[in-house]
Amino acid sequence: MINNDVLRSVRYMLDISDAKIVEIIKLADYDVQLSDVSAFLKKDEEDGYADCSDEVMAHFLDGLVFHKRGKDESRPAHPMELPVTNNMVLKKLRVAFELKEDDMHAILQAADFPVSKPELSALFRKFGHSNYRTCGDQLLRNFLKGLTLRIRG
Repeated sequence: MINNDVLRSVRYMLDISDAKIVEIIKLADYDVQLSDVSAFLKKDEEDGYADCSDEVMAHFLDGLVFHKRGKDESRPAHPMELPVTNNMVLKKLRVAFELKEDDMHAILQAADFPVSKPELSALFRKFGHSNYRTCGDQLLRNFLKGLTLRIRG
């Protein structure tokens, strides 16, 4: 899925401003300008649109985890994983919102996109594992839709 779409979805879901997105990214020790964030949030055909890089998205997802759960200064920072995949976005959102397996199933069910337990657990396997499965755009889009329904009501 396109990083800009994920950023727009999470912004809408949490009902946060562009300035708050800048703050969240800064929690992951990365500096981004407000004008850049505004460009990331524009539609593709709008003037001033800019692609959100994997580096910015990775820092945003890490910052979101810190924003929602707090930052443990006693633990060393995780190494940055690039490129950002749909599986990584799903994992980071799961951690940020403290979702259990049953929550994940309920969220996907709410979006009319039921997934079996083995299918869901395969999305969280390590790349290269025999049961690893790539998360498709449709699944991630429906997950974001279901999570938005859960958070915004």
